[in-house]
Amino acid sequence: MAVAEFNYSAWTTRYPEFGAVDEALAALFFAEAGLYLDNTDASPVSDVNLRAMLLNMLTAHIAVLSGALEPDGKPSGMVGRVNSATEGGVSIGIDSGMQPGTAPWFQQTSYGLSFWQATKNLRSASYVAAPARVTEPWAGAVWRR
Repeated sequence: MAVAEFNYSAWTTRYPEFGAVDEALAALFFAEAGLYLDNTDASPVSDVNLRAMLLNMLTAHIAVLSGALEPDGKPSGMVGRVNSATEGGVSIGIDSGMQPGTAPWFQQTSYGLSFWQATKNLRSASYVAAPARVTEPWAGAVWRR
């Protein structure tokens, strides 16, 4: 069975901002990423190296949403994109978008958005023609008069 294995060293090399994230916790984020992108032979991404790259993007996305980059290690509690901000008096407006599908969830971080863009070909329909049918009445039919 060809599955992508989590490589903490490669992940932190690609995303050095996560160097302080515990390796065991990062491995849990990677396992969680498998909920969003199948990491088995049945995956729509057959190339294991490409699948590992995509799962690493998801791992970074999940890490940010889980608060791994926050100084206290807790998520900010805000969900959505920032649609307004002011400086004096400090205010911020968040818009969840309520768009159909899962795009808003991925668009919360640059890592998720990168994953969303990289997998756009997986969200497209592919036309598969139906098999041809024989409709000639003389092909095997019994004619009566």
